[in-house]
Amino acid sequence: MASLSMSLHAVNHRLTNIPVKQLPPIASCLATSLSNCGELLSSPQQQKSAKSDSDDAVQVHRLMTRLTSLLQDRTPEGRWTAVVLVKAVVEAGQWEVLRGCEPFVRGLMTILTKADPTSTKKMAIITLTRIFHLTYQYPTLVREITTPSLPGFITSALNLISVKPSSEPIRTLKPNAAPFLEIVLHAFGELIGRHPTIFRPFSAQIHSLLQIIIGSTSPRFPEPVVEVAERLFVLLHNCAPKNTSGEEWKNACQMTLASLHGTAHYVFRAVVEQWESTDPSLRMNVGPQDYSQEARDLGPDPLGLPSWQGIGSGVDRLVVLLRLLSAFLKTPSASTVSIPIGSILDLTSRLTSVTVSADGAKLQTNAQIGRAERESLFAELPRIHTACLKLLLTFVEKLETGAVPVGQTILEQSLWVFRAEKSSREVRTATYDLVRALFTQMGPSLTKQSVSSLTNLVQTCCYDLLPPPGDESASAKLSTDPKSKTKSNQATTNADSFLNPGLKSGRQLSPSSSFPDLKRAASALIPAMLINVPTEFLAPSLRAEIDRTIIMTSDKNAMFASVLNPVPPMKGRGMGASIIPFLARGYAAEMEVEGLIRPRMPVLTNASSALGGYAYIEDEDEDEEDGTVPASVSHVTPANTGFLKQSATPVLQNDLMDIQESQPTVPSINKRSHGEDLSRSLATPSSAAQTGQANGQSKRPRVENEVVAAPSQPSVDRASPDTFTGTAAIPVPTSSATSTHAPPAQTTSVNTSTTATVGGPLSGTAVSRPMASSAKAETAATEAGDDESDDELPTLNMDPDTDDEDEEDVTMGES
Repeated sequence: MASLSMSLHAVNHRLTNIPVKQLPPIASCLATSLSNCGELLSSPQQQKSAKSDSDDAVQVHRLMTRLTSLLQDRTPEGRWTAVVLVKAVVEAGQWEVLRGCEPFVRGLMTILTKADPTSTKKMAIITLTRIFHLTYQYPTLVREITTPSLPGFITSALNLISVKPSSEPIRTLKPNAAPFLEIVLHAFGELIGRHPTIFRPFSAQIHSLLQIIIGSTSPRFPEPVVEVAERLFVLLHNCAPKNTSGEEWKNACQMTLASLHGTAHYVFRAVVEQWESTDPSLRMNVGPQDYSQEARDLGPDPLGLPSWQGIGSGVDRLVVLLRLLSAFLKTPSASTVSIPIGSILDLTSRLTSVTVSADGAKLQTNAQIGRAERESLFAELPRIHTACLKLLLTFVEKLETGAVPVGQTILEQSLWVFRAEKSSREVRTATYDLVRALFTQMGPSLTKQSVSSLTNLVQTCCYDLLPPPGDESASAKLSTDPKSKTKSNQATTNADSFLNPGLKSGRQLSPSSSFPDLKRAASALIPAMLINVPTEFLAPSLRAEIDRTIIMTSDKNAMFASVLNPVPPMKGRGMGASIIPFLARGYAAEMEVEGLIRPRMPVLTNASSALGGYAYIEDEDEDEEDGTVPASVSHVTPANTGFLKQSATPVLQNDLMDIQESQPTVPSINKRSHGEDLSRSLATPSSAAQTGQANGQSKRPRVENEVVAAPSQPSVDRASPDTFTGTAAIPVPTSSATSTHAPPAQTTSVNTSTTATVGGPLSGTAVSRPMASSAKAETAATEAGDDESDDELPTLNMDPDTDDEDEEDVTMGES
């Protein structure tokens, strides 16, 4: 805030100390500084209590006072500076400045009546329009500032461009009204929609001025002025009485259509039209014409436009009225309106049916009209058809999906014109834009016949994008051909090409290089066709030509459209080649190309596998909480230990094989343990006998009434699988067991004094059971089942063993 205070203080210092005649050169700098002080200017002035805030309020007050005095300055330099700074202050301060801008409005209104320079008056009109525009959102300010001041502003602005006779409600333009005409019409167009009741008394005067501008057939007014006048002509329906603006819009649109048909009666009199209107009122002839005179319309038309004479003036009138009809579709309306779709298409059908076919078919001409007028009409037809195609483009863009029912009719009308007048660049540009808009709305619904009818259009579009063939190849062929050397002579050689080599290359530029609109329209048509039109309906030769054009022009959007819409495989047709290598080569640094070729998205899996993965993680978490380790966890073992070998027998984990507890334990149960496995582990005897057979020994296990301290046995980590005899607390299924890795073998042995128990102690005794060393013996025991065989596990003997057997047992344990 301190920097803003310093900026505002600097502005006041310059406005006060610098001479007034030296202020215009620094006015833009001062306006920029005031725009940056928006936070300070828009803050409420009454709530400032601190010393710094009071100083800011003083500076703001000094600024307002100085600007008010500059608006009333005697020098034009001071008034011009004040107008520029007032606009900047009003836009930066918003409501806080607007509520006190009534002195500014009075000073600006006074400038419009003084003999100030044109630039000062233009800037005053812009500033007043901005003030009236900003006060619209504050009803109190509208009532206090806009409503009392706007009528005077309208009158002053009209006086700048026209003169009003005292006895008539119409106005006539001044001869020197051109500098203010466009800016005044712009201001009226901005304000008439928000203050229609204030403009209502002036609507007749404004309408009379617009009739002069729109009805002018000579190049008296620039095209931007005519476009602004057409927009304001449409906006005049806002001034209609309450609830009648929609009807007023419809009547004005119908009068425009009637004026177009009336003008076409005179312009097309050199040919016999084959068009028949669907409106009975238009089927009647316009009346007798004097064919000995030049084509002209002497009376005012339905819109009240003045007369015209000559084919050129008549075509100008048609083009202006077609643009006015487009303005009816583009300009927002104050209420709901009914668009006469049928009448508009009836008009375009009439205008597009008058064509000179390229295949030699001639129109039926009127024998009473001379050749000069007929040829003049044929020369002006492309201009009429271009304006007609632009009208249809506006129709499709504004109605969007509402134009789909009549889209086929519009497409046929555009193709009529294109076949006959595709030599005109303006016609090709307008046709490309219209067909592209139709593709976005009705492309997927096109039939194969409709797509085939576009072949000539697409081929021409590709030609417009490609550069013309160079003369170097032709000249090289000419030099290599021995027959052509005998036919060449001095008369066919261009000597200037030897003196200026760049002359030939300059003539070989692309035809679209000098016409950017044509290249833009052609470049937009190709991607729209590939994206929206069914690709299976495109002929292979046409698709090949499209891809060739895309490669040669290196158009990124077209390349993406071709890659993302490949040729689908069809019966009797091979798979189409993709141009993705050219896209990757030409735009390797683009992020879209990188995402298309090497996407970074995660691999998508089905729901079952995804849920299984999450469930497995939850099981591991629960196992860790219970203090057990799942059987699927593996440990890394060095390759030189020799512990892991390629075997079908899964090696149990060391923490499960070397369980030594002094208290009875119960096997842990988790989600992957089944009741059958658990009961089998508790009920099935251990495979000690099988282990003994595998080791070449046969020893029956015994049960003692008291716990016997077993000799120390080597742990799993320190013994080989062949010599290990132990049992796991819970049998691990083969499918879930994984190979375990043990750390390197160590020489230090650890003595254990307890034995593992299975399912708790049996009658207060401890049970020691050896474990099978291979899956083969265990499988054999399982297959034996209830059969009495040598591999069957013996039953427990509750009788005490002899002393000799105890000694053998101890000896076996020590070994």
